[in-house]
Amino acid sequence: MTENTHSDTLLAEVTRGGRVESRHYGAAVVVDASGKTVFSTGDITTPLYPRSTVKALLALPLLTEGAADKYALPPEALALACASHQGEPDHVAVAADMLARTGWDYGVLECGAHWPLDARATRALAATGEQASALHNCCSGKHAGFICLACGTGQDPANYSQPDHPLMQTMARTLAEVTGAPHSDANRGIDGCAIPTWAIPLTALALGYARFATGTGLSAERALAAQRLRAAMTSAPFMIAGTDQFDTLVMHDLAPRVLTKMGAEGVMIAALPEKGLGIAIKCRDGGIRAAETAAAALIARFGDEEAPVLNHFMRRPLKNWNGAQVGELRAAAALAGDRLPDTAS
Repeated sequence: MTENTHSDTLLAEVTRGGRVESRHYGAAVVVDASGKTVFSTGDITTPLYPRSTVKALLALPLLTEGAADKYALPPEALALACASHQGEPDHVAVAADMLARTGWDYGVLECGAHWPLDARATRALAATGEQASALHNCCSGKHAGFICLACGTGQDPANYSQPDHPLMQTMARTLAEVTGAPHSDANRGIDGCAIPTWAIPLTALALGYARFATGTGLSAERALAAQRLRAAMTSAPFMIAGTDQFDTLVMHDLAPRVLTKMGAEGVMIAALPEKGLGIAIKCRDGGIRAAETAAAALIARFGDEEAPVLNHFMRRPLKNWNGAQVGELRAAAALAGDRLPDTAS
């Protein structure tokens, strides 16, 4: 085990003209379902907000409480409940269908509206003269899942995003039990989509996904729910992120052996079901590009994976506007070990 829990470590660096132009520092940890740390580097104990990386864990009650079956949610909908999507037409359509099954429309969503994160989808929507709605929010699938859960269990969905709503209390309890970390008023913030987010150690986040990957440490009902969600995510990776996004590309090529989920501010998780491992990463400057690069390196190393998609993200070419390569974004050798490709791909 490599360990450095007191200071951040280099995760990735950017070169130009043969010189290092930028460096991204942070922390990473690999944990098995028993809680054993297999690898760690950087500060893995200071609590941080996991942001959207916990969406698959938040979707567990949708299945354990019977709402997914009550509304006969297809795999695409279960995947979207775990997603941070780009607001492309298929994402919007599935979110709208989830709500329609409960008798509600997007007006019930409390996540707020923003234009699609996918530029092509934004241009197409703008060309119609329409405005973006809450369905285009990258978290609309998660929130549609909340509405299904509330309606399916007889709860009034009004103000469901508030910490004192029974729905959010269920989420806090679920996250605490799966990750083993407290989720209380003392470590609670508000996420970008208006629901609570709780600061937990990186080790707890990785443990949650080692359990999610294997079912070990979960009740029988939760283990079955995790299995169904893994199957949904890996069968419909486009729903998890969208066109040309890290999560979609990696899972398209490597699922079901690998599941990934990005979060805001440089947080990233991966689950390796066959290896029984959970991976959690925090790029301290919030850089998603570095978190993706670090994730690719750790997946290759601890998942024993050799794949072009991982090689690309471990050593990504940087090009100017004329298409000429001028540098690269590469994973730190401390993460990649001997898995770092010789050249950018």
